[in-house]
Amino acid sequence: MAIRLRMSTPTEIKRTLARVANMALNQEIDSKTAHVIINACNAILGAIRTDEQQRKIDELEKLLEEISR
Repeated sequence: MAIRLRMSTPTEIKRTLARVANMALNQEIDSKTAHVIINACNAILGAIRTDEQQRKIDELEKLLEEISR
């Protein structure tokens, strides 16, 4: 059984985590598979958070440069 899970945005990851938790509780997937998916979600969320922080830092640096001129 192929499962399609979206994990591109924090909202999609939140939905995926809920879906995986429900599937594991209903014994539709085994706990090892659920664990792998949850770890992947956490890694992706960390990468998204890092990208967002870098974007904000870049914006602040740009603002500081404009103010310094």
